[in-house]
Amino acid sequence: MIFEGLPTTPRSEELIDKAFSRAARSGRAKSGLEAQQSMLQTAGNILSDNLENVVTEWPDFGVVDPFYRELADAVLRRELDARTGEDGAEQVGLDALRASLSEVTWASRQVETIQREYNTKLRKTDPETARKHRKQAFARMADVVEEVEADLLRVGEARNALRDLPDIRPDEPTIVVAGYPNVGKSSFVNGVTRADNEIASYPFTTRGIQIGHFERNHIRYQIIDTPGLLDRPADERNDIENQAVSALTHLADAVVFVVDASGSCGYPLDAQLALRDAAVDRFDAPVLTVCNKSDRSRDVEADAYMSVTEDENVDAVLDLAVETVDWEPDLPSRSG
Repeated sequence: MIFEGLPTTPRSEELIDKAFSRAARSGRAKSGLEAQQSMLQTAGNILSDNLENVVTEWPDFGVVDPFYRELADAVLRRELDARTGEDGAEQVGLDALRASLSEVTWASRQVETIQREYNTKLRKTDPETARKHRKQAFARMADVVEEVEADLLRVGEARNALRDLPDIRPDEPTIVVAGYPNVGKSSFVNGVTRADNEIASYPFTTRGIQIGHFERNHIRYQIIDTPGLLDRPADERNDIENQAVSALTHLADAVVFVVDASGSCGYPLDAQLALRDAAVDRFDAPVLTVCNKSDRSRDVEADAYMSVTEDENVDAVLDLAVETVDWEPDLPSRSG
């Protein structure tokens, strides 16, 4: 997962202490003017390099898969406080993170500028004046790093919020299972996938989502049940939850919408079909209507009928979903 390997973001005080303590050690190994030059070089390099690394470890959100980009934005809108940009407008989500990363980049370059400026001053001077210049440089570098303390904290919070997102793979064919609670979605996912199903949690769902995998013709598929998101109408979701659903629209290659015509799920059939119609409008992927509990009632027009509890037509429904996905793997071309 693209956010899993993000390193811990250092605090400004931590960076400054690290840079100046190592600079002091490098200075003790030399004397006179050379000692001051070595200290300046060491501190400047550590600060600028570490600040730059904070930024470069993050993926380029311009090329990140749209699923993860929208998902990250939804998570950060929930987890991070808004910040105010130069134009006075509030920035939230990815915009706030990008703004903080930009500030950290600025700080890295400012430290480099200070380092170059004082390197010049230290070239032709006596050791005592060089020591004063070096101390001035350290003070200015520390001021720059302290100026981006809030940005470093925000980047660290973003890393903590994103690193434990479910490992969902946008490059694998994906079937999203939707429908009201108690219609049999989770039982269907459990029944058609391997025993090592992953149960993972989005920050904006009350229950963990279920991610299963199965294979057809040597192709691995992932199938996802998302309780708390796709089991109620859009007007009952908050903005962040709706954005999470929007992220799923980039991921789904097919949607299996499960209905219960018997009504034993506790929701009337017309409400279930209204939610199904909303899914058809929301997803670009094809939406299959599947009537579960068909041993109790088939009183609905559907693409397929099954009974998970009776193990009737479950595999046929999965085969229909695979056929609907119509996935063609990218195979290496053969030359010659």
